[in-house]
Amino acid sequence: RCRLILTSKQWYQRRVRGHFLSCCLSFVHKHQKKEDMLRATLIAVCFLLAVQGYHGHPVEDLLEQPKNEGQIWAVIVAGSNHWYNYRHQSDACHLYQLLTKKNGIPRQNIITMMYDDIAFNKKNPRQGVIINALHGEDVYEGVMIDYMGRDVTPQNFLDILMGKTMKVGSGKTLASGPDDIVFVNFVDHGGPGALGFPSDELHVADLTETLEGMYTEKRYKQMLWYVEACYSGSMFNKLSPNMNITAHTASNQKESSYACVWDDDMMVYLGDCWSLNWMNNTEQIFPNLDTETVEQQFEIVKKMTNESHASIFGDLTYIYKEPISVFMGNPGKKAASEPAPARTCSEKTTATPDVMLEYLKKMRDMSNDMEESDRLDQEIRYHTFTEGKVQEILEQISHQVTGSWDMVEVFSRHPETIEHPGCNKDVLSAFFSQCYKMQTHPYITKYLYRLTNLCNAYNGEKIVSAVNDNCNH
Repeated sequence: RCRLILTSKQWYQRRVRGHFLSCCLSFVHKHQKKEDMLRATLIAVCFLLAVQGYHGHPVEDLLEQPKNEGQIWAVIVAGSNHWYNYRHQSDACHLYQLLTKKNGIPRQNIITMMYDDIAFNKKNPRQGVIINALHGEDVYEGVMIDYMGRDVTPQNFLDILMGKTMKVGSGKTLASGPDDIVFVNFVDHGGPGALGFPSDELHVADLTETLEGMYTEKRYKQMLWYVEACYSGSMFNKLSPNMNITAHTASNQKESSYACVWDDDMMVYLGDCWSLNWMNNTEQIFPNLDTETVEQQFEIVKKMTNESHASIFGDLTYIYKEPISVFMGNPGKKAASEPAPARTCSEKTTATPDVMLEYLKKMRDMSNDMEESDRLDQEIRYHTFTEGKVQEILEQISHQVTGSWDMVEVFSRHPETIEHPGCNKDVLSAFFSQCYKMQTHPYITKYLYRLTNLCNAYNGEKIVSAVNDNCNH
């Protein structure tokens, strides 16, 4: 009877596991005259078998964090696709290994969103392998991806954060509560008040609403965000310091983040500068994650990151002073692994919006096929022309809204703080749908502030109307 239950398709249901354990214990009880050691062994075996099947996760995962204590939850998102964006999924996989293999966070407490078109991409010379450093080890093996392909969307991400029932992917959602710690890592392209997903964008207005909802519903005790994206500071520079949330960003609200570690064999950047720096720092102090605070890691990584201005927002009082082990796990002093050797990013870095064009140019220079070279030349000319065209369109939009070329120059000087997130969302959504999208034309993010600046002085409907009038390309 127990054997039938053991092989049942309902094995993962708690009721069935409990029934199986009961059967085992009944068997032990019937043989209670046997040696005590045998009885103890049988009980232990029954217990291990009963819990081993819990959502396919090893027993040690279940024993790491007792249910009556606060747990660490992590959400890892790589928001891009396409081979030239290799580094985003590479960063995400590296972090997954760091949190699970080194820091001991149970896999069932980690939710991963990743398009998953890199490991087995036809351009990958090492099929099934993703690396995050030159000649690095595989960081893809063992990564459990909960949401991939078209399931990697802003709405699914926000629903997961709110703990809603998910009908796609693995169905895993953030089941955190008022005693739990939440760590969120996001890696992708970004613009002023927007983060990229494969076919859509997450706007600061929607993210802020979700964070406020999480706080109101007591979905966490403390929450830490690490965000690698251009203009990522614009997503959090209005974050309240009173919601127990702290956000580290790779850049401030006015600049790009940077790609690092070019691989001539792979023809891609393997990582992002800021992400590689903070993960390198974390591995350097391993296993003593309890000896470095959130504040200390921020200051160390800020000095390591020369290309952009790493920034921090939100609660700078309590979370700021917490050890990073609170959010990334504490492997303890008995960890078998040695600290990772120090790694430095290669001198060659590129601003994220320019990576695609640089990739195309390198591919053309390396190509020995005339037809392929011509195709790449045509693609390069298209994007070079389009980058100039985007600037012309933005000037026309600004002139239609302001009625003055002098004012066009004023609003084109530099990015301003986003004061009206709702307007920012409406205007950018119109531009992305009617003109160009950051996913296919990432260089446009360098100029989008000219649109969002208008929201601080003009009616959103008027700006959207001008976008629609000028985006008939």
